[in-house]
Amino acid sequence: MTQMQQDDAFSKGFDLDLTKRVLSYLKPYKWQTVAAFITTFVIAVLQPLFGLLQRNAIDCYLTLPASSKASCGVRSSVPEQLFQGLVTLAVVFMALKLLEFVVKYVFTYLLSWIGQKVLFDIRSDIFGKLQRLHLGYYDRNPVGRLITRVTSDVDAINQFITNGLGALVSSSFLIVAYVVIMLSLSWKLALVSFAVLPILFVATNYFRGKMRVAYRDIRIHQAIVNTQLNENITGMLTVQMFGREGRNQQKFDRANRDFLGSNLESVKWFSLFMPSTALLGQVAVALVLWYGGSGVLEQNGITLGLLVAFTAWVGQLFQPIQDLADVFNNLQAAMASSERIFGVLDEKERILDPEVPAKLERFKGRVDLNNVWFSYDENVTADTPDSDDRWILRGVDLHIEPGESVALVGATGAGKTSIISLVSRFYDVQRGSVALDGRDVRDYSQFDLRSHIGVVLQDVFLFAGTIESNLRLNNPEIPLERIVQACKYVGVHEFILGLENGYQTEVRERGATLSTGQKQLLAFARALIQNPDIVLVLDEATANVDTDSELQIQRALEKVMHDRTSIIIAHRLSTIEGCDRIVVMRKGKVVEMGRHADLLEKGGYYARLYKLQYAEETV
Repeated sequence: MTQMQQDDAFSKGFDLDLTKRVLSYLKPYKWQTVAAFITTFVIAVLQPLFGLLQRNAIDCYLTLPASSKASCGVRSSVPEQLFQGLVTLAVVFMALKLLEFVVKYVFTYLLSWIGQKVLFDIRSDIFGKLQRLHLGYYDRNPVGRLITRVTSDVDAINQFITNGLGALVSSSFLIVAYVVIMLSLSWKLALVSFAVLPILFVATNYFRGKMRVAYRDIRIHQAIVNTQLNENITGMLTVQMFGREGRNQQKFDRANRDFLGSNLESVKWFSLFMPSTALLGQVAVALVLWYGGSGVLEQNGITLGLLVAFTAWVGQLFQPIQDLADVFNNLQAAMASSERIFGVLDEKERILDPEVPAKLERFKGRVDLNNVWFSYDENVTADTPDSDDRWILRGVDLHIEPGESVALVGATGAGKTSIISLVSRFYDVQRGSVALDGRDVRDYSQFDLRSHIGVVLQDVFLFAGTIESNLRLNNPEIPLERIVQACKYVGVHEFILGLENGYQTEVRERGATLSTGQKQLLAFARALIQNPDIVLVLDEATANVDTDSELQIQRALEKVMHDRTSIIIAHRLSTIEGCDRIVVMRKGKVVEMGRHADLLEKGGYYARLYKLQYAEETV
């Protein structure tokens, strides 16, 4: 089992601090919670009264001994008067049942309402937190795992509040109510009824331990199945390309069979638990009938009505006790889920805005990287030795003037994309600084900084929606005219008009219906729409388009890059020949810098890269 699967496994017992944090979400709804608890108390008071009414009906109006009637205050033995008394009890019984119905409805509605509100609040908090976390967090946490936090883990807390917490309070009140009324009416008969409770307690703890282990295995195997399912769906192209369908099916079947086995193990213990508790309840009823029946026959203070009421109360007493066992299971599930949820909420936010951000109205476009040392490893600090292999950028000094176009070239892993990430402040440097217009990027708010930087990445992400909503990113302040103008710039306007609904054409998840080149052109248009006149950063933007599309993009870029600072990353060295300056990187360092012709004449690392690529293209 991997460490991630161990983290997903259910193994958390009761934790008071976690419980307090979960219950803190009830604070905004404290009056509704109080009302729910009051209705629970009312239900607990009402439940034993029905047995009491049955006892009175039998002892006061149906039995023959006058002593029994006298104890109820009934003096008459006339059938008509006794029948009238029974009718009165029946009316009271039905009135209390109606009241119970209303109170139970209010209790169920309030508890479900509170649970849904808490569910909403926790889910919103997690989503907001995920929005603020730096990209490094997502580098080490798979998407499926985070989705689980927002869905099933939050639902486990909702189940605890609606089912667990409600059952805990209501069952506790009911148990107290039944115990009190049974002891007050006949303490001897009550003690006989409670004789099996120690056995029930031992049995409940035994089965709870078994089911806890079984449920933990379910969580582990469920995580494995979900992981394999997610990998196969997202990587279906690779699966089918290499003919992995059969092997992946076998691998999934093994994981699915283990998941089935863990579920059946849980079913086995739960199937034993319910009949066992029911059997003990019937044993308690039998003891009551034995002891109480002899008391009725010997007339030693136990009446027939009391015996009937006790048999009903004993059966009703065992139900909340069984419910409490389920509460413990809900509680354990909530503890495990809340631990993972609060693990996300307590995650340190490494990219923070300053308390007083610098005002930013417009960039002139100067970019400075001053002795920048950077690593994606969060354990790397400024004190980490220079020789450590985890450094991605090593002492990079790069100064870009306003309006200058600079191309970053080098082999994969040289650190080109890292520079883009640092300029946009997706990460912070461990040493040195990154500055825009002479001011450290950490002095600006993240929103202001990134709203002035247009980024086009190699892997384009399109949201489910329309072409227009993807281009404007749901910003209603962007007029349609600007969208159309940007699309004409990059040469994608005619393509969009050729679609069935033009700019209102639906885009499926991740742009599944569009080609890679089409998505790339839309990404160019989107960047130009959001930032038509500021810094433009391009990361391998022409890597996935054909020659015709590349020529369209090059013509558009010549217009867009005019008087704008542009940082371009490209593997096709022919696309950056017209840049003002080319920065050559190798193993996290700047090894060469200059114009295309000058670097070729120099005959260094860039010249070798160019000749190698030219030779590959001619072949």
